[in-house]
Amino acid sequence: MRPETRLLIFRRLALAGALLAGLVVVLGAWVRLTDAGLGCPDWPACYGHVYPQVREGFAQALHEMVHRYFATGLFLVITTLLVWALVRRHDPGQPVVLVIVLFMLVTLQATLGALTVTLKVLPPIVTAHLLGGLTTLAILWWLALTPEHGELAPGERGLRRLCVVGCAILVMQLALGGWTSTNYAAVACPDFPTCQNAWWPRTDYREAFASWHGLGINYEGGVLSSPARVAIHWTHRLGAVVAGTILVVLGFASLFRARSRRARAAGAFLCCAVLLQISVGIATVLRSVPLPLATAHNAGAALLVIAMVTLVRALWPSPATTMVPLRGVDATR
Repeated sequence: MRPETRLLIFRRLALAGALLAGLVVVLGAWVRLTDAGLGCPDWPACYGHVYPQVREGFAQALHEMVHRYFATGLFLVITTLLVWALVRRHDPGQPVVLVIVLFMLVTLQATLGALTVTLKVLPPIVTAHLLGGLTTLAILWWLALTPEHGELAPGERGLRRLCVVGCAILVMQLALGGWTSTNYAAVACPDFPTCQNAWWPRTDYREAFASWHGLGINYEGGVLSSPARVAIHWTHRLGAVVAGTILVVLGFASLFRARSRRARAAGAFLCCAVLLQISVGIATVLRSVPLPLATAHNAGAALLVIAMVTLVRALWPSPATTMVPLRGVDATR
């Protein structure tokens, strides 16, 4: 088998892993939104069994275990990628270091998953678990994409700087979204565009972003006061305005200033993902946070990550090479 063919197989396996990672992120949101985070009080089993037993709370336990099953499948896919990368490390273009980082990250994710249960869905742990899942998705999607070759046009170098800003803003907004969800603050502002029928509602920022409230507390359902939850929700909304504006500007700038067709398409994709996410977020508030829309809002976050990684990949081309790759396969690291 030629090295180019082996690399193509690797990228397809990474694509399968990325799709599975996206599903795991959505399932994690479903578990959180159905208050099933403690459906199984032990880990990795559920009441000592691989499969939840028929008992009170069976539905919640089943939700949690389905999430664990898919997470286990993702771990196996990433382990396969690691073994493949180490065995084929001398092939031209075979990523190795990033795959090792990915394996370390998914191992950390397993630890955070266990801590989520043992620390009774402590918000900083759950938020870190969400960000770790989205980072896993981002790396897998990066590995699945084939980089372009050549040099950037002069006008595209400015896009890179704006892209770095966009990435930083997106990470902060995703963290705010995770903090809103894990502190059960999504329903704190039932109206839109105001919150509690005010443009600046009563808030408590000191309590809202305190990361520690002591041991032995069950955080399922939230423990913060109403003003603290309002502060979290309102900050997330304001962050959405800032992040959405910057990302849409980045998307349109890429659409009209990028030289490559791939970068222009990625810019359009980013704009669509941002507008979709904002629309779903508004609908979620106006409809009192129904489960399907709230889950779709989390799926939208994963879509934003994919869109941003696609644009970054297009704006960071690999150097030109003399090796002619197969279709869909690059020949550089």
